[in-house]
Amino acid sequence: MLKKLLLLIVLISFNILTMAPLGRIFADTQTSQIRQINSEMANVNNKIEQIEDEIKKLSSQIAETAEEKRTLSSAIHQLNLTRNQLLKEKELIQNKIKITEHTISDISSQIGDKEKIIQISKDSLASLIRTLNQTDNISVIEKILTVDNISEVSRHYNNILSINEKIKSKIDTLSDEKYKLKIDKIKKEDEQENLNRLKNNLVQKEQAVNVTKKEKDELLKETEGKEATYQKMLAEQLKQKDAFEKELQEYESQLKFILNPKTIPKAGSEVLSWPLDYILITSVFGARWGRTHYGVDFRASVGTPVKSVYSGTVEGIGDTDKDCYKASFGKWVFIRHPNGLASTYGHLSVISVKVGQKVKAGDIIGLSGNTGYSTGPHLHLSVYASDGVNVETKPSVTCPGKIFTQPIAATDAHLDPLLYLPKTNPSMFKN
Repeated sequence: MLKKLLLLIVLISFNILTMAPLGRIFADTQTSQIRQINSEMANVNNKIEQIEDEIKKLSSQIAETAEEKRTLSSAIHQLNLTRNQLLKEKELIQNKIKITEHTISDISSQIGDKEKIIQISKDSLASLIRTLNQTDNISVIEKILTVDNISEVSRHYNNILSINEKIKSKIDTLSDEKYKLKIDKIKKEDEQENLNRLKNNLVQKEQAVNVTKKEKDELLKETEGKEATYQKMLAEQLKQKDAFEKELQEYESQLKFILNPKTIPKAGSEVLSWPLDYILITSVFGARWGRTHYGVDFRASVGTPVKSVYSGTVEGIGDTDKDCYKASFGKWVFIRHPNGLASTYGHLSVISVKVGQKVKAGDIIGLSGNTGYSTGPHLHLSVYASDGVNVETKPSVTCPGKIFTQPIAATDAHLDPLLYLPKTNPSMFKN
């Protein structure tokens, strides 16, 4: 009986030991699969790094372009960069999702591996128990009572119990590992869900950018069409203005006038005051655009109060736009001064004085505007030798069938206003 019992122990031990090679074969298969997954993950990670570098570059370009968003073209460029960034971010998220899917697959394989090993261990334990219970249908107590050497039986029985405890411990360990793997899998599945949600948000942003870009493209196309129209209108206005100025200059050049320096203030005398509270000179007296600019231009937003530069009498007011649109002063005021000078204030939006009205230096005579030929709101100031200028009404050659009324001066009667205004400094001139 003792020999049978010893034989039984040897057989059980052999079965348990032979489980190991099978487990290794299964583990080797799983290891190969895991290596393949890790290799794919490494490739995707490299691609993710490249995409992240491209995103950084695009983000830098977007930041630089943000400073240039003053035109529709730059806005569209900005949208293109943003869209490209979203595409790259979407690609990045997609690759992270792929990594997560590989990880989940890896964890699932490991869980399956643990479950199979646990099952094998459970089967071995069950086999051991069945064998012990079924051997000769004799209980362990009976076997002990029938054996002469009790200590020998006890020793082998204890070995069996030890093997049993080891198998149970292994099963418990594997069960714990399986539980941890399941927790990791749940976390990865949550991560995958978050990544999918982020991907959907990026898709929505991309759609919004595409809609905005389409609108900007259409607006740009419309604006370009308007720009062409405006350019054509501007060319026509310039042509009309040039013709009108040429007409005036030809007429003024025919006027007979010899300037007597004794009849006007000395240059640099500063007898005139500034026509505006804030002074920024945008164009001076002299040659401009191939012609002579008979005056000084000041920046002045529409509605800025315009003041008389000296005391005098208002001898003329008018609006050239009524006769020859966008060809000359627009709304204007002409004042004759008692010091040998006269002055005209052009491109006004509102005239606040009447013909014959007496004014003092600093009195408000109107508000600045953008009437007549003007590329933007400003004030034009002309100064003349008083004896060489008059308000006249003449039929216009440039605008047939129309007459124009405005100050007309002999060529040499036009004076540089800055010769009589207060001293200037560099800050008063537009750069």
